[in-house]
Amino acid sequence: MRRRDKEIVSREEIDAIIRSAEVCRLAFAADNEPYLVPVSFGYDGEALYIHTAKTGRKIDFIERNNRVCFEFETNVRLLRDQHDACKWTFTFKSVIGYGTIAELTAIEEKSLGLNRIMDHYSGRDWTIEPTAVATTRVWRIAVESVTGKFSEEKPEFETE
Repeated sequence: MRRRDKEIVSREEIDAIIRSAEVCRLAFAADNEPYLVPVSFGYDGEALYIHTAKTGRKIDFIERNNRVCFEFETNVRLLRDQHDACKWTFTFKSVIGYGTIAELTAIEEKSLGLNRIMDHYSGRDWTIEPTAVATTRVWRIAVESVTGKFSEEKPEFETE
């Protein structure tokens, strides 16, 4: 990371950013072609969980390359300078990480993955209907590395 003064090194703080994020941006690459998509997700401290339809562009990329990059951000606020356009900036906390994605195929694993997603958004466990489990592909992203970064509010800026 170029700006060490903005680096978040605490894994607890990094995990808190992930847990408070509403969207995971998931990046794929294959054959010199990138693909970035926002997804709903679950997180257990070691892995991310996502779901997909039976077919689609995400599946095509996963089949070609199971390495992924992911991104989260929270506390995003625009800071405006009324006199200098080049001083506009944002406050934020963000996490970027890398991992490998693999499909969960056992009914119990798929149900667990779907429950991780639902727990992230609802804070509770659910009974997932067997037909939903059967018609949904569920994926686990083993987190291999993460870095965190922040930018704080400066008192001379107006916020919106």
